[in-house]
Amino acid sequence: MNAPIPSTAALKPAPDRYATHVVRNQAAMPTGFNAFDGDVVLKAAIEREAPWAASRCSAIGKLAGDDAVQELARQANRNDPELKTHDRFGNRIDWVELHPAWHALMSLAWKHEVPTLSWTSKEKQPHFARAVLSYLWNQVEQGTGCPTGMVYASYAGFRHEPALKIWAEKSLGTVYENSRREVADKPSVVIGYAMTEKQGGSDLRETQTTAVFSHSADYHGATAHWYELTGHKWFCSVPQSDGFFTLAKVDGGVTCFFLPRTLPDGSHNRFFIQRLKDKAGNRSNASSEVEYSGTLAIRVGEEGAGLREILSHSHLTRLDFAVGSAGLMRQMLTLALNHATTRDGFGSSLARRPMMANVLADMAVEVEAATLMALRIARATDHIDTDPQEKAFARVTTPMAKYFNCSRVVAVANEALQCHGGNGFVEDGPMARLYREAPLNSVWEGTANMMCMDVRRAMLKDASCRDALFAELADVRGQDARFDAYVNAMGPLLDAVLQDEFLARPAAEAIARSLQGAELLRHSTPEVVDVFMKTRLGGGANNWGVMFGSLGPGVTQAQADIIVERARVKR
Repeated sequence: MNAPIPSTAALKPAPDRYATHVVRNQAAMPTGFNAFDGDVVLKAAIEREAPWAASRCSAIGKLAGDDAVQELARQANRNDPELKTHDRFGNRIDWVELHPAWHALMSLAWKHEVPTLSWTSKEKQPHFARAVLSYLWNQVEQGTGCPTGMVYASYAGFRHEPALKIWAEKSLGTVYENSRREVADKPSVVIGYAMTEKQGGSDLRETQTTAVFSHSADYHGATAHWYELTGHKWFCSVPQSDGFFTLAKVDGGVTCFFLPRTLPDGSHNRFFIQRLKDKAGNRSNASSEVEYSGTLAIRVGEEGAGLREILSHSHLTRLDFAVGSAGLMRQMLTLALNHATTRDGFGSSLARRPMMANVLADMAVEVEAATLMALRIARATDHIDTDPQEKAFARVTTPMAKYFNCSRVVAVANEALQCHGGNGFVEDGPMARLYREAPLNSVWEGTANMMCMDVRRAMLKDASCRDALFAELADVRGQDARFDAYVNAMGPLLDAVLQDEFLARPAAEAIARSLQGAELLRHSTPEVVDVFMKTRLGGGANNWGVMFGSLGPGVTQAQADIIVERARVKR
């Protein structure tokens, strides 16, 4: 007998198989903001020192929060540069092909004067203003921050060498062009540096590349002394650049040279790219090993004076790394704040959970301190040629800031990624890329130990460096007893480091924390100053732990909430 057919009313609707696909409680997209206009610390710094640059800063700040520009950054880093040693006919070309997103970003950087503003502006504090542009550009995309920084520094090498006058002019151009045209035919140029060798690493005195005088000839209206170079370079960044500063020995003396990729007759110089580096991060930017074999280069400065010559612009690259790492920290903090404030968990916004509030406030204090310190050194750079005290101050604090900021950014990256949880560890968002980017600046242009050695060397060679440092701290003495005690304790440490290199790192860190404390006393809020003094400068139960989120019992969540709100980029 057949079973009865159920009535239509008794039928239950089939479950919607897509009901579980509805996405709820995800963080807001980290775009749609202005990284300058919404950053109270940065905006106040420009208002104090270079208000004329505010509109330029705002324009780049908008790019940092623009969804389309951040997509360019993603594409540039997902599509690695490709080495082309030969063309399809078998001719040696030694060229690097990059994704169109890379070139779009480079065009934006040049258009917005990231490499050039410090040299072209007639306004006050142009290095300070340009530092803020670089800080912001490092929140747009970091791989292109390498060539912008190298062009910025290169002008210092060009301007004192008559034979390179045309390169000085072209390094100030604002229209990016990716081509192998000769320098006279280009609107602007990209500059690389090729210093490091396999056997020497950071010790450039061990340079094995040799140079032999070739001839002297007119070069765009000036006499250039050409040499033939033979050797290898272990690290050459942006090998598709128009020209490179490099080192080679002439009769045993390390000498500085400038190597154009395209020679005056339009032929390509003998510059052989052996391979591209397979780097942990900074994927959008090509780095390489290169060979010189009868390669023509113009001598810069005197024979045997190469290290002194190259140090004249390494100050600027080091400053740019300190600034760039602070900008990278700021981007990580912005992303962490966006995620934690727009995603709920355990009954409230993640940012309102007590431990997360602790973490975010701790990170915000660190980023503000790093930012103010780097910008203070940028301000000193504006007065290096006119103020002996500022020159001495910059001499000791630039390698210190390069060491400290480039080391601290790694810790910020780790904590910012944890604020995202698993979402931060996948390539769909920017946090994984920034995490890989974080260690780079600490090893480029001199590792941490090299920077701390240079801090010590500066004080050994010139007592005015130490005097300038303490003079910098004098006007804020008496405002906070914790700060005064720290500075008092630093004096004997700086005495001891002059006798013992073993103490170079703690001495450099002490200088960093004292300078950060002074800048916060001048420019920050009572909540930020109190947390910094309690945690970064030590003191019993409030002694700062090694991890973010270890603010001690002397810090309240109310303080943390105020600091987090101050740091949040306003939409």
